Amino acid sequence: MILTLSIVLTIASLMLIVLVLLHRGKGGGLSSMLGGSFYSSLSGSSVVERNLDRLTIIAGAVWAICIVGLGLLYKNA
Repeated sequence: MILTLSIVLTIASLMLIVLVLLHRGKGGGLSSMLGGSFYSSLSGSSVVERNLDRLTIIAGAVWAICIVGLGLLYKNA
């Protein structure tokens, strides 16, 4: 069970990194440097932004659940 949660935690962490970098930056930081040309064609669609927000929230919730689960499993082990 610990191995499974560790693998899910690693995948969720990588997804969070990618999803956060895909968000539109307010100051033109790292997100515009890496995904400027890709995101500029999609910037007019608010549906894409909402879906990206939803995916980020879901990945964050999975990450948090894995952290709590691993903490409980390590405490009882």
